Amino acid sequence: MAGVNARWQRLHMGLRLMLAAVALAWALPRWGVWQGLSLALATLMLQQIALLPVFFWLRGLPLAAGVPRLGRRQAISAWWRECGALERVFSWQQPFADRAEPDHLPTHSAQRGVLLLHGFTCNRGLWNPWMRQLRERGQPFMALTLEPAFGSIDAYVPAIDAALRRLEVCSGRAPIIVAHSMGGLAARAWWRHAGHDGSRVHRIVTLGSPHAGTLMARFSSAANARQMRRDSPWLATLAQLEQAQHYQRFDCFFSHADQIVCPAGTAALPGARNHHVQACGHLDLLFHSGLRAAVMALLQDAQEKTP
Repeated sequence: MAGVNARWQRLHMGLRLMLAAVALAWALPRWGVWQGLSLALATLMLQQIALLPVFFWLRGLPLAAGVPRLGRRQAISAWWRECGALERVFSWQQPFADRAEPDHLPTHSAQRGVLLLHGFTCNRGLWNPWMRQLRERGQPFMALTLEPAFGSIDAYVPAIDAALRRLEVCSGRAPIIVAHSMGGLAARAWWRHAGHDGSRVHRIVTLGSPHAGTLMARFSSAANARQMRRDSPWLATLAQLEQAQHYQRFDCFFSHADQIVCPAGTAALPGARNHHVQACGHLDLLFHSGLRAAVMALLQDAQEKTP
């Protein structure tokens, strides 16, 4: 059965299709077939079209040290790929295929387990291509849908803790967390709850996670969005309870073309292994072949480490 998040996204997709149909019905008798189809398509893709100015706005934001400025062509290219990622994720993977890939929990596995954590307004369907690849590798994994969708990030801690315990049983080794966006903050909240016990998690890999908050969080009043705002009390408290050596377990991937977690550099952590990805939008980070290959290489390297 689809989760609450998936059902809301199905409704959203239905409303988009309905508006496109209304636009087509209105335009056909007035303008003809091709103009009517063009209007219907523009109506359907309105949210993607509205994103283009945002990518150019990113070019004017302050830059983190060592991060290049986003070029015009890079902005257009990143926007175009992000449009495809948005459609793929919010029109299919999450509303209709969130249960298409079940968790993989083999017994007596020689490989560390992997816990996949999604971000704000997403669900486990976000990770479908990753889950297929992990299954082909024979790697134990679980992908959670973090609920309540608009609750406190701290509310996700019990589910994360239970999942990590199940994954540890598969191999007897500390699992790895791979998290996108808000999921990275949920991982940090869990580790704080676990007393930063290094025996519970081998590494934490974050993709576009707003470790220092994001300007875009101001546009939502949800509890978890407020926690992700720049200089939020929640983020300040989280950082106060962490020490520099804790960040050495993190690999943080970020991009100067991330239209959700910005400005560039807010998705990095001091002392972590920070990896800049050229001209890649927020959701497109999940589909960037080089990034996924790098993460899979990290997972492979982790098999040779103890415990």
